[in-house]
Amino acid sequence: MLTVSGNRKRQGRERAVRDRMVTAVHAYAALGWPTTPGARAGTDRACSCDRIGCPDPAAHPVSAAWAIQASVDTDVLDGMWAKRPQANIILPTGRVFDVFDVPAAAGAAALDRIRAEGLPVGPVAAIGDERHLFFVATRGAPVDEDEWWSCHLDCSPETVTETPGMRWHCRDSYVVAPPSVLPYGREVVWVLPPDGSPLPDPLRLLEVLADSCETL
Repeated sequence: MLTVSGNRKRQGRERAVRDRMVTAVHAYAALGWPTTPGARAGTDRACSCDRIGCPDPAAHPVSAAWAIQASVDTDVLDGMWAKRPQANIILPTGRVFDVFDVPAAAGAAALDRIRAEGLPVGPVAAIGDERHLFFVATRGAPVDEDEWWSCHLDCSPETVTETPGMRWHCRDSYVVAPPSVLPYGREVVWVLPPDGSPLPDPLRLLEVLADSCETL
């Protein structure tokens, strides 16, 4: 049984988490990036959702209507996080940006090459020590749409067999965003935070990331 002091501490921690998330979604809204609440890491299980054996714990939207609910309206966002103060942050892709999602080792190698060659790069996030997310200009709904998949689990060019471990998140997909927290204390953090600069061309960056994936 919680004491009054223990209950206040718990409420304080929950309020701090909510404030941190709301501050982040406001910053994304200022960039024109829609957000929607995500599941959170559970206290007694990997994910707060009701799905047994959730394949993507704490890294998916809480609502099946996430694509419609995602917003840049700060009043709407405040209401969403008031209802779910510990919700993680989900960013829909294929609207303002696409995201290349690669193994962390490939992402680190690509960043080394990008810095050495002075290549353009946009925001980059890290999911624990497992994945790197490279934010690029969106292709939206390309003419050669049939050659590009659009789903959360594997969103890659048709050359997926040549780029092991790469996912291309575009239309109808999403990524989990900083400062979300995943099971076992894994955090989503910015390696290179967004600063409002134009996002790089995806096809040029794809070459670098594909090379890095192939050398794994």
